Amino acid sequence: MAKADISLRGKAYAIACAPGQETRIQMLAEQLNARVNQIAGAVGDIGEERLLLITALALLDELDAARRAVPGNSEAEAKLAKVLSDAAARIEALAARVEGSH
Repeated sequence: MAKADISLRGKAYAIACAPGQETRIQMLAEQLNARVNQIAGAVGDIGEERLLLITALALLDELDAARRAVPGNSEAEAKLAKVLSDAAARIEALAARVEGSH
């Protein structure tokens, strides 16, 4: 198992990932960090756990909207459902790691 070194809100994390996925995980982490910072700017200091929860919900809402935008395409719906499920699992794992580091 490979590891990707990422940073979220100034904290460094080593995330386990499939070999060859390190760069992708780092890119996704940069996008996540930007989104978390954007939401933090909008809602203020509400704590890291709540901030991650709101960010996760916002991302899942976007994924759900994208899934609904492609009606009748069961193959596309299945792929998007998997992406949504995978994203939820990754967000939950990241939240658990963040909670564990406190």
